[in-house]
Amino acid sequence: MIRRIIHIDRERCTGCGACAKACHEGAIEMVGGKAVLTREDYCDGLGDCLPACPADAIHFEEREAPAYDEVAVLAAKAAKRPHPAGCPGSMIRTLNPSAAVDAPALPSQLNNWPVQIKLAPPRAPYFDGADLLVAADCTAYAYAGFHNDFIRGRACVVGCPKLDRVDYAEKLEVILTENDIRSLTVVRMEVPCCGGLEYAAREALKNSGKSVPLRVVTISVDGRILD
Repeated sequence: MIRRIIHIDRERCTGCGACAKACHEGAIEMVGGKAVLTREDYCDGLGDCLPACPADAIHFEEREAPAYDEVAVLAAKAAKRPHPAGCPGSMIRTLNPSAAVDAPALPSQLNNWPVQIKLAPPRAPYFDGADLLVAADCTAYAYAGFHNDFIRGRACVVGCPKLDRVDYAEKLEVILTENDIRSLTVVRMEVPCCGGLEYAAREALKNSGKSVPLRVVTISVDGRILD
């Protein structure tokens, strides 16, 4: 089948191993001091390894490749670890949020609609001269101060690369190219699949040829800002 899969440029690879560590599917191994995609059927095409590579040696390509075999991936993880395996982003966790207190309702800070990356018109008037926020869907649920700390004063678009199974880079590139974007903030979750959103934003900014300040913020599943 023809599908999106990663390609590792052996000449550019420095052998740091960051991509192998970032690949939670176990598709990448270090062979002879270089990163190698040893199991194409383990590569889910989400690309969490791409932003981890400091040498920009990994890119997506569309080519003939075996289908992603999630069953085999889970079996391989189960064989290596005594506890149940699965996608880290789907791990069941019981959180303990602070008890709710009586307080006046907070007004929404959302300045534009639609907010889904796939639906947002790239030449919408609210993008011109805006500070752009590109956020993973889950961040607004995990981080309590999301509206005041991130949406306020920004044009906002959201998405989830794991659910949409698309590369947002092209759409974001048009938004950056066709509008006077003053700054770009990416807010992602700590889970591996959010790497695809960060990568798309970085690629879009690079391909736009513009010098726009970029900030990436990572949110933990229990609502903390990690960086």
